[in-house]
Amino acid sequence: MSGNEIDWKTHGVKVISGDHLDVNTPQTEGMNRAAAITRATAGAEKLWAGTVEIHADAKTGVHHHGDLESIIYILRGRARMRWGAALEYVCEAGPGDFIYVPPYVPHQEINASDDTALECVLIRSNQEPQVVNLDIPVVEDPEGLFWVDPIHADPNSKD
Repeated sequence: MSGNEIDWKTHGVKVISGDHLDVNTPQTEGMNRAAAITRATAGAEKLWAGTVEIHADAKTGVHHHGDLESIIYILRGRARMRWGAALEYVCEAGPGDFIYVPPYVPHQEINASDDTALECVLIRSNQEPQVVNLDIPVVEDPEGLFWVDPIHADPNSKD
C-alpha cells in the first residue's frame, strides 16, 4: 500500500462464526467463557467480545477483571449479580438487559433459574484476558435480596 491507501478487504469487516469460538480463555468456576472478537481472530485492538454460559442453578466463583470494563448482554435466562467487598449488593437482569461491571469490582454471576442455562454476550474494554479469582466469604444468601434504587423499589417495603 502506498500513501493513504488502505486494503479494506484485509483490514475491513470480519465475521467470526459462532462455531469457531475460542474456549482457550481464562475461566472462572461455574461458567464457560468463549472468545469471539480478539486480536488474533479479528485484529481488534481495544475490545474483546465473546460468550458466557452459566449452567442451570449454578453460580460463578467471585472474581474481578482488573482495570477492564465489562458489559454483559443477556440472551437467555435470568442473571442475578452480586458485587461488593462482601458481595452485599444484588441485582437481576433478563433477556434484552445489559449489565455494566466497572473495573476492579468483585462480583459473582448467579443463574437465577434452576432449570434453564443462562446465556450471555460479554464485551470487555481491552484484549488482556484479566480474570482475578477471589476468595470472599458471602455475607448472606441472595434469596430475598432485591436491587433497590429509585426505579426498583423493595417489593417488601410498606411505603
